[in-house]
Amino acid sequence: MLNRLKLLLLFSVLSYTSINISLAQKIGYVDSEYILNKHPEYKTIQEEITAIGAEWRKEAQSLTKEIQEMYNALKAEEVLLTEEMYEERTAKIREKETAANAFNNRVFGTNGQYYQKQAELLQPLQSKIFDAIERVSRKNNLAILFDKASGLSMIYTDPRHDYSDFVIEELGIEENK
Repeated sequence: MLNRLKLLLLFSVLSYTSINISLAQKIGYVDSEYILNKHPEYKTIQEEITAIGAEWRKEAQSLTKEIQEMYNALKAEEVLLTEEMYEERTAKIREKETAANAFNNRVFGTNGQYYQKQAELLQPLQSKIFDAIERVSRKNNLAILFDKASGLSMIYTDPRHDYSDFVIEELGIEENK
């Protein structure tokens, strides 16, 4: 009976201790969007992505313009064309439209070249930031660190728990005040 009581008491103490330890875990958050915008490489990457996107958009607009010109020419010459010639021209326009749609999907569609290029250019910077976040988390003994910019619903955040500036400092970024 005495052993059972000791065992029960030991179990109670261990349970209470583990509850207190889990309640004492430090939690914080960062704003990765804020960190990205502070990083000097991000602006360069954004400019490169914008330039690439503009070039591809120009190409897509050129295809659209070409299709419109083909329609205009068909409309202008419609009365002079035989039914066979009209059908032939219409088929060429449809081919061009299909090619333009394929280009737009290949470049700007889900997992298109534009988004792949964006991910490729941002990946090294994101890795640097993630590594800095990990180092800050370890230095500050954080058990959990949320990202405010990730879409996670954070109804209230106390600025005392914001570790974004620590990450910026860890990355060696000078504050421009």
